[in-house]
Amino acid sequence: MAIDLFSSDHEGAVISEINMTPLVDVMLVLLIVFMVTLPVIHDAARVQLPHASSQHEDLRTAHVDVAIDAAGEMRWNGEALDDPAVVGRLAAAAKIAPQPEIRLAADGGVRYERVARLLSAAQSAGLTKVSFVTDPNAM
Repeated sequence: MAIDLFSSDHEGAVISEINMTPLVDVMLVLLIVFMVTLPVIHDAARVQLPHASSQHEDLRTAHVDVAIDAAGEMRWNGEALDDPAVVGRLAAAAKIAPQPEIRLAADGGVRYERVARLLSAAQSAGLTKVSFVTDPNAM
């Protein structure tokens, strides 16, 4: 049964629909207020930031290439050295500020004992940056 809202028979009937007109009016007023105030807010705070100048800093760390071949021979930046000379150079490198990075490239056929002795000597000398150079295509 449909209720006729304009008939005189149902004067006390409750209207169950929401009247959207006041809601649309409020939304339009808010939209206009925001449109007017946004340019004012945008230019309200002018901040002068400090200017900084910097020079190019070389961020590459110094490094030393240490290689151990399959026979156990050690090379310091390509120069063949015996064990006492390598230990002396490790101690000298530990005293440099900042410490250079030791890049260790060991042959796959070298005994691990040889590599472990070099790592122990580097730790005893006080070196903290030791990295391993690997060949991803070796496997």
